[in-house]
Amino acid sequence: MDVFYNPKGIGDVLIIPIEDGERYDIKFEKIADITRILTSNGKVLGYNIYNAKSHFPLNQTGKVKLTEELLGQIKNLFVENGVEDSLDFDLSPKFVVGYVMSKEQHENADKLSICQVDVGEEEPLQIVCGAPNIDKGQKVVVAKVGATMPSGLKIKPTELRGVASNGMICSQKELGMPNAPTEKGIYVLDDSNQIGEEFTF
Repeated sequence: MDVFYNPKGIGDVLIIPIEDGERYDIKFEKIADITRILTSNGKVLGYNIYNAKSHFPLNQTGKVKLTEELLGQIKNLFVENGVEDSLDFDLSPKFVVGYVMSKEQHENADKLSICQVDVGEEEPLQIVCGAPNIDKGQKVVVAKVGATMPSGLKIKPTELRGVASNGMICSQKELGMPNAPTEKGIYVLDDSNQIGEEFTF
């Protein structure tokens, strides 16, 4: 999970996005330096923490990885200010190395494949993939549910032509990597990459 800190662009504010919401259905509740952003029916969309530098040792700008240490500091600030919101965020890596265990043709789409992908968890992920070069036995980059792509796309469980898909097998272009090939195709990793490890780019 990422948070955002851009003091030159928007000031000394730590932005913690949780959910997307419609602009017309948003309200704000301010408690000391913490602003809760929520919908009219009470669903929390995120938080803005003002005077962030006085609360946290922020050495990065832009996208900042939310670590256990930083989350602990945020929780302490909430407790100090009587904000009782649960901050039980999933901090597990969202871009990981996967291994394509099997590939089957999608019954209702010629250009789609149904893949079972080992990402180092108890159960493999079923991912529907449209890349022409996807194949069994490859190590690939998987964006798990909850990941946010460089384009801003958020990965959610979905169905493609009636088949459940939980994640995305990524191309270099989708990952925003420099000098990415222009032709369509997923990014095939070499064997030195370990299944389930975080992929950084």
